[in-house]
Amino acid sequence: MTAAAARRDLLRAKARAAGLDAVLVTRLVNVRYLTGFTGSNGVLLVPADGPDLLCTDGRYTVQAGAQAPDVELLIERASAVATARRAGADGHRRLGFESHDVTVDLHAVLVERSGAELVSVRGAVEELRAVKDDEEVAALREACAIADRALADLVADGGLRPGRTEREVGRDLESRMLDHGADGPSFETIVASGPNSAIPHHRPTGRVLETGDFVKLDFGATFAGYHSDMTRTLVLGEPADWQREVYDLVRAAQAAGREALAVGADVRAVDAAARDVIVAAGQGERFAHGLGHGVGLEIHEAPAIGQSGAGTLVDRMAVTVEPGVYLPGRGGVRIEDTLVVRAGAEPDLLTTTTKDLVVL
Repeated sequence: MTAAAARRDLLRAKARAAGLDAVLVTRLVNVRYLTGFTGSNGVLLVPADGPDLLCTDGRYTVQAGAQAPDVELLIERASAVATARRAGADGHRRLGFESHDVTVDLHAVLVERSGAELVSVRGAVEELRAVKDDEEVAALREACAIADRALADLVADGGLRPGRTEREVGRDLESRMLDHGADGPSFETIVASGPNSAIPHHRPTGRVLETGDFVKLDFGATFAGYHSDMTRTLVLGEPADWQREVYDLVRAAQAAGREALAVGADVRAVDAAARDVIVAAGQGERFAHGLGHGVGLEIHEAPAIGQSGAGTLVDRMAVTVEPGVYLPGRGGVRIEDTLVVRAGAEPDLLTTTTKDLVVL
């Protein structure tokens, strides 16, 4: 059985438990997770009993056959409508649907074409995706290794130096990730220098890096569809006392957050483990975002690790731990790792670049 087939069986079990005849999956990222199909048009029907059906259009006939060989294939341009029609023809009277993806107008059409009662299964596939199988962990590990190697090359080749702009550094780092085998960057690379490093999600500009700057790099690579996420903050030239103080504080908070990762840990308690370190130092108001998030086929997935989060950590969840302290007008520090929660063991650290303060 393929990994995708095993995932569909987990969804099938959910459908049976909810008294559904089938589930209609319309979110493309969820279709990919459940079949391996990566085209831009695809809808999946997972019956409680019976063969699974993938519907796409004629552009993807060969691709769908190659990527999802273990499901029945239906070729129709209006894939959601065609799949709903098929569900009705197959006698499915209670049909689960992704209410967080289907529009009001499409919902009406699906009801008409299927003749079924549509029941929300909002987040059902995302809940499955939060727990990674071995194939997914391997892809995440390689995505993280690519990012680690690219940063090491950038530093070794003098790519972080006064006189370069933030945009130049960002493009250079993204190019190096591609050279190391990335499908692409996980998101627009953040390069924030000097006072810009105090902006949590700064977009690179033409600002020129200067001696004395913090340089915050938040970046990642995609590999086989899976995203890595890492932040490191470096300094150009001998750091000032205040820079060492802020860096040491964030490093201590990040270590506390990592140590709190455990099966059964409440996500709010994990956030608090890191946040309390920063609050105790009198900088609580300078840490204004959550501690972390899940990562996988999307850069932000469940679970959300923060003060407003909900739930507990489960074995094989892939998450980030990324506290920060940001001093407006001066500079800021964020340190971020991607890790996999493990039952009865320390979290599996996937991003291995040093967290010592690197002085260039």
